[in-house]
Amino acid sequence: MKVIICGAGQVGWQIARHLAGERNDVTVVDSNPELVRRASDLLDVQGVVGFASHPDVLERAGARDCDLIIAATHSDEVNMVTCQVAQSVFGVTRKIARIRAQTYLAPQYADLYRRDHLPIDVVISPEREVAEAALQRLSAPATFDTESFLGGKVQLLGIALDADCPVLNTPLRQLTDLFSTLRAIVVGVRREGRLFAPEPGDQLFAEDQVYVFAINEDVNRTLEIFGKATKKQERIVIIGGGNVGLGVARALEARSDRMRAKIIEKNRAVAERAADALERTIVLNGDGMSIELLEEANIERADAVLAVTDDDKTNILVAVRAKQAGCRMAISLVNDPTLVPLMAPLDIDAYINPRATTVSSILRHIRHGKVRGVYSIGDAEAEVIEAVVLSTSPIAGRLLRDIEFPEGVLMGALLKGERVVKPAGDTKIDDGDVIVLFALAADVPEVERLLQVSIDFF
Repeated sequence: MKVIICGAGQVGWQIARHLAGERNDVTVVDSNPELVRRASDLLDVQGVVGFASHPDVLERAGARDCDLIIAATHSDEVNMVTCQVAQSVFGVTRKIARIRAQTYLAPQYADLYRRDHLPIDVVISPEREVAEAALQRLSAPATFDTESFLGGKVQLLGIALDADCPVLNTPLRQLTDLFSTLRAIVVGVRREGRLFAPEPGDQLFAEDQVYVFAINEDVNRTLEIFGKATKKQERIVIIGGGNVGLGVARALEARSDRMRAKIIEKNRAVAERAADALERTIVLNGDGMSIELLEEANIERADAVLAVTDDDKTNILVAVRAKQAGCRMAISLVNDPTLVPLMAPLDIDAYINPRATTVSSILRHIRHGKVRGVYSIGDAEAEVIEAVVLSTSPIAGRLLRDIEFPEGVLMGALLKGERVVKPAGDTKIDDGDVIVLFALAADVPEVERLLQVSIDFF
């Protein structure tokens, strides 16, 4: 498939890396020559320097025979015009645009993206994706990562193992014997910086980070088995009242369990906008780094602090200060992946990477058709793929033990009709089943071949 990616920043880079690694014909367009040179030197992609919205630039990038354009520059307006030019001049059939400004996404303007207006097939909103990721983290406070699959019936839990974890030094196959009714399975382990799919005989050790699939009803029990206490979140302090913080607060107000939230926002105009938009949330105008303001927000009684300003260092420092002041849990928004190793030493419980959430959302729409969901793990180290099994797939009609998945692939859950099944060796995979697979990045192309839902298939 021929793909043009407009914007060679963090998101564009990762999408190019994914698609080029899957043997697609990828061209990257950016007005910054250094970013284009970096992409073309380090990835198997072509580079074009210029403004993505200019017809001559798109023509040089090969838009006349392009299958898909992804507009992910830093400008909403450039992304919109790029999609318009791609449709009107070159007849590109599929167009994805990243749009940040929330006014463009307001329900009353939904007709804006009709084919006879602005022909954008998929609109990706990073702020909404990040707000949803923050809510996911708050829903599972003992985890550093979490995501829902199979219509919310199954959770992927990222759990950091402490020295007092009850199941350390226990082979994974033995866990199945010890907890025979537990509907959970370990699909990934990160140890000393390396992520791998474990074998049944592998043991878990302190400081491992594990990825576990658990059926919703067994989530709390799973967390307890891995040494994590489960406590309901009731009081949340949000640092940053911009689009992300406001989105989280609105979602918390809409919940039936009525979690109580407070927002601290430094910019007075932004704070006033948040206060006007919210009904029950208290909005404080001031610096979230101020210990006096944190104390005014009763940070010592808060169940969690969520730092979602537009500055990584502020988010990290606020999280550290809040934990020192007595807050039970800290979640930070971190754009720079090189800062992630600091999270554990600084006692920050979880982080949100906007790039990873946006990349996951774009991949979900690229892998269209029978692939229902894609979630990117870590620094594009692995993917979780939710897909419907086709009758023509090599895995249809076979027992799980007989399927030759690559070493870096494990099945985490299976949906038969309305029933969620924990995968086992004697589980039969039938046409129409919905499966969730953990796959290391290098093994994703083979997974798509086995599912017969590669991009080219559509």
